[in-house]
Amino acid sequence: MREYLQERIESLNSRLKWFSKNIDTLDGVVVENSKIHIDKLEKDTHPEAVLLSQKLYKMMPRIKLPDLLLEVSKWTDFDRNFTHASSGHVTKSEEKTILMAALMAMGTNIGLSKMADSTPGISYRQMANIAQWRLYDDAMKKAQSTLVNYHHKLFLAAFWGDGSTSSSDGMRVQIGVSSLHGDVNPHYGTGKGATMYRFVSDQFSTFYTKVINTNARDAVHVIDGLLYHETDLNIEEHYTDTAGYTDQVFGLSHLLGFRFAPRIRDISEIKLYCTGKASEYPKIESIKNGRINTKTIEENFDDVLRMAHSIREGNVTGSLIMGKIGSCARQNALATALREIGRIEKTIFILDYITNESLRRLSKEALIKEKL
Repeated sequence: MREYLQERIESLNSRLKWFSKNIDTLDGVVVENSKIHIDKLEKDTHPEAVLLSQKLYKMMPRIKLPDLLLEVSKWTDFDRNFTHASSGHVTKSEEKTILMAALMAMGTNIGLSKMADSTPGISYRQMANIAQWRLYDDAMKKAQSTLVNYHHKLFLAAFWGDGSTSSSDGMRVQIGVSSLHGDVNPHYGTGKGATMYRFVSDQFSTFYTKVINTNARDAVHVIDGLLYHETDLNIEEHYTDTAGYTDQVFGLSHLLGFRFAPRIRDISEIKLYCTGKASEYPKIESIKNGRINTKTIEENFDDVLRMAHSIREGNVTGSLIMGKIGSCARQNALATALREIGRIEKTIFILDYITNESLRRLSKEALIKEKL
């Protein structure tokens, strides 16, 4: 524990000292009124690259979604994961079109009834039977893993990335029926909805999806997607927007071996934390307004490690622990220790983020990939 803490504190202090010494020489970074300000990133895509992208897009063949699903099923056999929940039998050839119609109805959120109205020869009853007995959570996860793993091995996928980085964001969808996660969020009107929290790799593959309450904070569910995706992807670095981070997520991500790199809105309002005296960093003394409680980390480090191990092994989910920590009326010792670890990691990241334009661009590009 002492070796770990010493290494992280040395890493933090070395960055603070460098930042204090060189802040006046950093392009696009100024300290004004005791706040850090960073210039917005300029577009760096060459105009010819944009034209080439448009030409390539026009060359792509147009295909209907049902035909696309059937074609991909021939390549990957992903439909074989939808075994019958009772008998264990795979889908028969005559059931494939019904399966694809049910997947389309659920995936586009138009519902089985409307899909039945627009698909002659396929009834609502047939799709409802498929949905009930074959489209259960475990089967959907296995099918998703099959598709992601196939895509990961494609030659073209390597041009986008190696599958080691990912990003996540939530998308709200309306719900017209009673649902466990359905709720009203004033920001989105008076109708009930839920949030589809989606994880996308740097190869543009969606490797984990989770339906969460529309009022839940994204950060609670970040760890679940990184640990429980069941694909061959080896995720090392993860990007989110501001809603996807808390100090505890920073700490837990580090302990689990992930580099957490959110794009933080209003970075001028973010606190920098240190372990020493503010006078050790004279040029940034005015913006350092927090100290790390190393004693709390030392006293609870073993318990924090046991918690992280339980989450990694699946004995308890990350979202359950993060939800419990966030809902505590009073911070307990475990939550406080994890928060202090997170503050070390967050400050290290923020200093890297401020001083490294490439990191800021990577974070922005990763979140753009998630929205495509």
